[in-house]
Amino acid sequence: AARPRAHVLAALLPAPAGPAARRRDTLRLARVLHARTAYAGGRVDPAADLAKLTRHPGLHYEWHAEADAPVKVTAVLDPLSEAAQRLFPVLRLVRDQLQLPLELLLTPRSYNREEGDVPTVKSYYRFVAGDGDATPRALFTDLSEAHTLTMQADVPEAFNVQQVGAGARQDSDNLVCRRAPDGSGCGDRAADGTPTDTTHVEYGLLSLMVMGQCYESTGAPPNGLQLTLSRAGAAVPHSDTLVMKNLGYWQLRAGPGLWDLGLVGRGARLLRLGTGTPKTHAVAVQDFEHSVEFLSVERKKGAAGVPLLPADGEDEYSNVLPPEEEEETAAAGSSWGWPFQRKTAVATAPAAVPPADKEEVIHVFSVATGHLYERFLRIMMLSVVKRTSVRIKFWLFENYLSPSFKESARRMAADLGCEVQFVTYRWPEWLRNQTEKQRIIWGYKILFLDVLFPQDLEKFIYVDADQVVRGDLKELWDFDLEGAPYGYVPFCDSREETLGYQFWRQGYWKTHLRDKPYHISALYVVDLKRFRQQKVGDTLRATYEMLSRDPNSLANLDQDLPNYAQNEVRIKSLPQEWLWCESWCSDASKAQSKTIDLCNNPMHKEPKLDMAKRVISGELFEESWIQLDEEARQYVR
Repeated sequence: AARPRAHVLAALLPAPAGPAARRRDTLRLARVLHARTAYAGGRVDPAADLAKLTRHPGLHYEWHAEADAPVKVTAVLDPLSEAAQRLFPVLRLVRDQLQLPLELLLTPRSYNREEGDVPTVKSYYRFVAGDGDATPRALFTDLSEAHTLTMQADVPEAFNVQQVGAGARQDSDNLVCRRAPDGSGCGDRAADGTPTDTTHVEYGLLSLMVMGQCYESTGAPPNGLQLTLSRAGAAVPHSDTLVMKNLGYWQLRAGPGLWDLGLVGRGARLLRLGTGTPKTHAVAVQDFEHSVEFLSVERKKGAAGVPLLPADGEDEYSNVLPPEEEEETAAAGSSWGWPFQRKTAVATAPAAVPPADKEEVIHVFSVATGHLYERFLRIMMLSVVKRTSVRIKFWLFENYLSPSFKESARRMAADLGCEVQFVTYRWPEWLRNQTEKQRIIWGYKILFLDVLFPQDLEKFIYVDADQVVRGDLKELWDFDLEGAPYGYVPFCDSREETLGYQFWRQGYWKTHLRDKPYHISALYVVDLKRFRQQKVGDTLRATYEMLSRDPNSLANLDQDLPNYAQNEVRIKSLPQEWLWCESWCSDASKAQSKTIDLCNNPMHKEPKLDMAKRVISGELFEESWIQLDEEARQYVR
């Protein structure tokens, strides 16, 4: 079984031109296998291991063994593991470009075909590095034409890398070969329209993220402390965030140059940056290294014991003593003196009561990836604007959106009279990550709501991309959450034939929920002010970290997590008519529905486009899905 694996490696690491130094150290590799077998608790027979290695010489490789270099690289890998797949392109860089002494030992594990334990390679990795004056690139060749592939950039935490270049024609979320009848290429088309066999996808570094940890002098993280990052003298901050309870972590979007990191809001009245330091913390973004900024803050005089976050129903500045000096408060980043006299500074504290003449705006958040769901997202946005009686501002998570969609969304906003703003965040390295693209997006949909948006945004409605809205979102916006940080719609139970697929009705979930409903995550309302005050983000991240240790848990991450956490974070159930799904809701209830969701049917598979055209049509709708789709297409270039 080891010989085919050696061939796989040879394909990934072909020998360089010219003679290559290569030898076998069977005794050393026998010791490695001996240690691995002993650690696994199996029976050890070194002599047998040595005999196996003699029969399979392709387990040890060495290059540049005689090179006079201060560094030697040794890698011990299972060739079909994910770690090996990620590392092979890096080893090729070490061997061919850096030309360092490289030793590679293969330790393949055993597989039992009779028990279905068959090795599979599902992902292909390439390492992108600059090579002289050539444009850095990753080249994938000889890919399977029988599978749909998804492309994803795996970059350092500080890199905000996204797809750029509006000329890209292929859907990087669904790369599939569709050859012409004559068998010609399945990639991009050349300038003359001729099909080719190559697909080009371009990525760009849009910004760098500044991140760090913050602690009070007591050693506790100032959970909820608001931070801003600004250029010197700027009236408006470039980005803002709050300090998490998790490790006192914070993250801010930045770029090259010098920045001022300051405190704002209630925290600026209670805390100051460490003793003897300036009123702002200087941050220099001068390279691409991932450096962590450490902030130390201490309580101001008279602020000991005062909660950093106001209680429910309290104003942001309730029970906060006046600052020792107005100038000190302004320099620390607050734009309000005591009591609330306007100063020139980097941020603006929200007014307790909005001006009477201020136009009401409903904020709608959504996520999408791939051309199909971007198409659905445009239709959802169009239906929201058509049906809602007040102005709409859309907040779209941009990490996985295509450049062409972003352009079309801006055109829609200009034509329809709504607003569109894109938000981004980087998954922290300390939080257990996900590897599948869909699960990563689910994580962004629920785990970082307290830090994803500007800190002055107090409320939003999340609407799935594949929904069509029939009701006025103003009604949902005004719905009383009764002190809960968010509200979700419970799953329908009116379609009897699918009740058996509702797993929460029995077993572990039934016991855990304690008669609470299980809610669907396709539409929800978040009171961000209470969400932050009640530290819901920290609770959800801690719960996620605990549950995600088991790879079989959180099958529907964005949905299972808030439902599981109901015993700690209350969910206000929204009226059932706000989400109708054919899979779970009866046909009789469709007439009362205010949104239609195209959720998958557990009993059979149906293409989303076919479902949309069938379900969203007829006398219940002012426009059918096909009509909405035709109207939305005018914004696509």
